[in-house]
Parts: sequence; structure tokens; C-alpha cells
Amino acid sequence: MPEQIDNGPISYNMAPYSGPWTKIEAGHLLRRTLFGPTNQQILTAESDGMAITVGNLLQIPVIAEPVAYLPAETITAFGNSWVNDVYPTVQADLLATVEARNFSLATWLMTRVNEEQFTIAEKMCLFWQNHFASTVAPDPRATFDYFDLIRQFALGNFKQFVKDMTINPAMLLFLNGATNTLYSPNENYARELLELFTVGKGPQIGPGDYTNYTEDDVAAGAKILTGYLVDGLGSSTLTDVVSNFTPLLHDTSTKTLSAHFGNATIPDNGANEYSDYIDIIFGQNAAAEYICRKLYRYYVNYDLTTDVETNVIPIMAATLISNNYEILPVMTELLLSEHFYDLSVRGALIKSPIDMTFSMFNSTESIPGFDLVTDSEMYLLVYQFATVMGQAYASPPSVAGWPAYYQTPAYSQLWVNSALIKTRFQITDFMTLLTGIPGNGSNWKLSILTFLDNLSLPADAIAVIDDIADVFTPKGMSATQKVILKAVLTNGLPDFEWTLQYNEYLANPGNATYSDPIKQRVDLVLQQVFHMPEFQTI
Repeated sequence: MPEQIDNGPISYNMAPYSGPWTKIEAGHLLRRTLFGPTNQQILTAESDGMAITVGNLLQIPVIAEPVAYLPAETITAFGNSWVNDVYPTVQADLLATVEARNFSLATWLMTRVNEEQFTIAEKMCLFWQNHFASTVAPDPRATFDYFDLIRQFALGNFKQFVKDMTINPAMLLFLNGATNTLYSPNENYARELLELFTVGKGPQIGPGDYTNYTEDDVAAGAKILTGYLVDGLGSSTLTDVVSNFTPLLHDTSTKTLSAHFGNATIPDNGANEYSDYIDIIFGQNAAAEYICRKLYRYYVNYDLTTDVETNVIPIMAATLISNNYEILPVMTELLLSEHFYDLSVRGALIKSPIDMTFSMFNSTESIPGFDLVTDSEMYLLVYQFATVMGQAYASPPSVAGWPAYYQTPAYSQLWVNSALIKTRFQITDFMTLLTGIPGNGSNWKLSILTFLDNLSLPADAIAVIDDIADVFTPKGMSATQKVILKAVLTNGLPDFEWTLQYNEYLANPGNATYSDPIKQRVDLVLQQVFHMPEFQTI
């Protein structure tokens, strides 16, 4: 890999990228779409080329459901899915089962990210979880259905996604939609539907008028959305949590929207009225522009400059509208674009706690690999690691999501401060220099030998450091940084000593006398890499 790259003039061209396709460009693509690529994945992407790689990334695979693993789960057999199982009738047993299933759900979320296939799915799921922010429902089955819906629409139709999320039981519970009735209207979801989920809140241009909608639209929307209840919570007979429309609780009056929506009127249409309303909302181009801005900030750069607003967002929004609000064509266009590969956007984003943690695990091909109970205990600790660093995966701090994705002007810089960066270093040190993650009498450490063996030339000290730079840093390392790291790898000895040491390890598989010194040197190198500012960015 070359020395650290200086940015030249910024390209805002959304036409397909036609420049050099090397490990540098391939690594940039994979760091933005995966939670930590491996060296082999980067090499494969380089070999396959941009178009094939993007096509492969934009596949959403089917995954296994969360399973029971704790003794408190008395309904579902060990190792089986509980997502369509009932609850015990005894209250104490019910509460214990809810807790056990919540633990199972948390470990399932971490497993998905750690064992992600070659797909953008997990990055998209985190994007949508932040967009449609919710929290853990009182019934884990409802929480699972929420995450399952997110995965189903990860690259799907945004308009239909909004419709399905509007009557999703977890969302109805979170934003009080289940208590929004003819007799007691609740504007909570109606407000967030406009402000956070679709058109966005623009500058205030009059009393109660926010450019894209008005307070009267919020009130009308609340009436439109009346009548939905949630059934099956904690049930010992119903196998799922569902939303049901109750006509007697629905406001049947004709609702009139503001001029921002063409003064449209929406007559009573019962259970389909919410769908009619969302169709009208999506008649505003602002809905496409709003979600495209969020996609841009998440995948490219939080800095929405005038040039980006003029040359990038309108093209993305036009693609979304012309494809009937399908997300896949927009992501395809973005990931193939010249602008996406511009030097100015590489390293522009600070990793979220989830991204930081799993770029350490995934890029070193590290999974627990013990047994269901042990692995689950370890994943719960990883979940807690991310929470301590500011990102509890299933519990964004507010309906707006995590501040690092929306709070101007800092955005992703909010992930790090003097305390949080220290926590990051402590966690990476824990994995490289200390015992690793404990669980059920075992310890999960980084798979150092697997990582090393899968580098391009593991017996060559210079090549090892070059590959480490390619895998973990978006813009490479300086010559000085590489010299320092190579000295750590070789323990200050000539390069040929590393070659001899590695070859002795290869000749004596399974012999700790030869493998432990190798692991120790690479651990020390990675410990320093994980402290570099470059590692904290993508």
C-alpha cells in the first residue's frame, strides 16, 4: 500500500467510478459496507472488480432465528427458536422467560454482526434501526418482529417499509400508537412519522409551519392513525404479537392536510386509511431527499456541503423516485459512483462502537466458536462493551436515534471524547494484551494465527505490516508508522529473523513453543494499531 494519501479536488460525479481498482478502493468499499473486512475479502473484491463486488454485497441472505439457551426458558427447548412460542401461565415464570428471551435476542444481534456474510445487510439493519428508532418491547417476540421487519426491507421499498413500520406492534407500543384512539388522540407517532421518518422538519416559515408539514398535518395524521391495538403480549395462548385495527376506536371524519400536501382530503377508509395517508406523504419529493441525506451521511460523509446538496442528493433522490422508492437502486448507484471513491470521503467517518468493536473481531476472523451457552455469555459481554462506549444496539437513546448520526455539527465525532476513547483503548487492550472475553470457563481472544496465516506473505515482515495497514486503515500509514510497527513485529531484530520464526511455527503446527511467540508479536502490533486515530475511522 502507498504512503498516506493526500486529497485532491473533490469529485461530486455520480456516474460510475472508472479509476484504478486496487486493494485501496476495494478496502474502502468493504469498510463502509461490512463491519470489518478480512484481508482475503479485500483481495477477492480487488480480483472480482467493483461491479461484481457491489452486486455481491447487495444480497440479503436468510439467517437463523434467535434460540433458547438459558434454563429460565421453560417453554422452548434448548437450541430451538422461541419467536413463535407462547409464555408460561405463572407470572414469575413468565417474567423469567421474558428475561431469558431478551438475553437470547441480544446475543443473536451480536452473533449476526460477528458472523456476517459478505453482505451489506448488517450495516443496513443498523442504519434502519437508527432511522426507525425504537426500544426493547415488553415482549421479546415483538422486538424480534421489529428487527425481522428491518431486515426484510433492508434494501426494499421505502414507502412500503414506512407503511409496515407504522402498524408494527413494537413501534405502536414505543410511540403510543396503540393508545391513539378516537376518544383520546395521541400525536406522538404522527409527529415522528413526518419529522423523523419521512419528509423531515424543515426551517420554520410560519406559526406551526415547518416547510414540509404543519402542526395541523400532525393533528390530522393522528386522527388518520387511530384505532390500532396490540394483542398477544406475554400470552400463554397466542404465538405472536400482532396489531389489530378496531373500527370503533377509529376517527371516521374526513381529514384535510395542508398546502404542503396539496390540501389533500382523506375520507374514512378504515384499516387502509393509514396507507392512503402515507401515499400522499410520499407525493412530496422531500421524502426521497430526506432519506437520501441520511443514507449519504451514514455511508459517505456527515458533511452535507452545498456541493453535495446540489450535485449528489438530487441525483440519489431522483433515482429513488423513478424506482418507486426502492432502496436497492439508490445504494447500487451510490456504491458504484465516482463520488463514493473520492479521496476526500475516505476516513471521513468515525467508527461507531459497534463498528469499532466488530472491525477488531471480524477483520481478524475471530468468533467465539465454543458452544451455544459459552458463546452467548461472551456475546452478552460484547453487547455491554458497545453499550459502555455509547451504543446499546437494541436501545437507541431517543426516537431520533443516536446523536452521532444526526447532531450537527459534530456528527460521528460524538462517538469519541477523552473518556470514550480511553474506553475504546481499554477494550482493544483487553483483546490483545490481556485475557480476552471470559465466558463459562473459557476465554475468547482474537484469532491471531488465523489472521496472520491469511495475510498475503505472512513470512515477510514488511508485507505483514502492509497488509495490516490495508485491512485496518482507510488511508494507509506513513513510512514512519510502518517502520515502528515492523520493529514491534520483529522485536527489533532483522527481518529475516521474523521469516525464520514464522517458518519454524509452520513446521511445528500445534506446538505452543513456536506459535505463542508469533501470537505475542502480532498482538503487540495490533494493540498499537488499535490505538491509532486511523483505526478509529472508516
